[in-house]
Amino acid sequence: MNAENLLKEAEVLQRQLVDIRRTLHQAPEVGFELDETLKLVERKLEEYGLQPQRMGRAGLVALVGSGEKTILLRADMDALPIDEEADVEYKSKNAGKMHGCGHDMHTAMLLGAAKLLKEHESELKGCVKIEFQPAEEIFQGSPDMLASGLLEAPHVDAAAMIHVTAGMPLPSGKFLVAGGGVTSTSCEQYHITVKGKGGHGSVPHESIDPITAAAHIHIALAEINSRELDGNSFGVFTTGCFKAGSASNIIPDTAEMWGTIRTTDPENKTGELIRKRISEISSGIAAAYRCQAETEFYDYCPCMYTDPALCKDVFKYVSELPGQRAIDLSAVSGGKAGGGSEDFAFVSHEVPTVSMFLTAGSSLDGYRYSQHNPKVRFDDSILYVGSAAFAHLASRWLEEHC
Repeated sequence: MNAENLLKEAEVLQRQLVDIRRTLHQAPEVGFELDETLKLVERKLEEYGLQPQRMGRAGLVALVGSGEKTILLRADMDALPIDEEADVEYKSKNAGKMHGCGHDMHTAMLLGAAKLLKEHESELKGCVKIEFQPAEEIFQGSPDMLASGLLEAPHVDAAAMIHVTAGMPLPSGKFLVAGGGVTSTSCEQYHITVKGKGGHGSVPHESIDPITAAAHIHIALAEINSRELDGNSFGVFTTGCFKAGSASNIIPDTAEMWGTIRTTDPENKTGELIRKRISEISSGIAAAYRCQAETEFYDYCPCMYTDPALCKDVFKYVSELPGQRAIDLSAVSGGKAGGGSEDFAFVSHEVPTVSMFLTAGSSLDGYRYSQHNPKVRFDDSILYVGSAAFAHLASRWLEEHC
């Protein structure tokens, strides 16, 4: 499968890919509730001659080729629960939902790759398993599909994903490939409920104020980072939501806090320490203010671990495409793991995995916002580049490993 010819074939698909992406962008769906998205993806795969199969609660897989070795290519499909503020003609028509992380781009690119691979199926030295995954934003889609047999029938030997990124001072259409190791943090949600005794604001001595206790808990938790973590380790947690009360003259019964814990520890020992101390500090401070605190942890996603050998291979494969020279991600990130989290990390702890970025909107060209911002825009002129890279890396990996 010649890289130059493949890129030209992908470029012919560009208009179709843009149409698919913008159709998805106008009708975003979240979590596992992806009815219309799934129908579109299924229809396109069948149109390309593939036989998509439902997997798990809202996933799809399709196979191209056959052989002893299998490589998995993945795209996520879900949107974010936010209102879109980007000034684009194909703006979201679903209130409170937006493709603000580029998953519509990923889906379109992988559909293009599926078509290319099917057209060159006879040239493949092995099997390509194509995965369309739901619920990445809530870290539940990947484990759901894994539990449903994602890595079996046939057994998966390697896995790859591409994530678009906007708002960086780099030209659109450039690949950032890691050299291996941890490339994104783990993530876990926490919820702290502080229980007191409500009452009238004029007689606070007759109440037990949970807001005061919660405020002191919030301040005290910051000391975990500065006083209890090894300086060589990475651990950060953020309280992003604090709710209490409904009126200015009422002391409420409860105050609540929600946040996230992130680490780069593959064994999650740093995360275990943070969880332990959050629980202890919350309970202790709440008791000091005559309250009770309950702490809940949920929706854990491990850090992304990329395989050094596979990363080296993919760096080479991507650079074989005309006009491409993959960029070493560590040179851009300063050798640090990304602060965001990615639920394909569950796969990375099971089989050799590579996660790469594709620039899709430079800050130098007016794309000022990055992912998860309601104003973010993505440059969809590079969709065919992503499709070609997906198809080429799969073909080349099978060629060299079968």
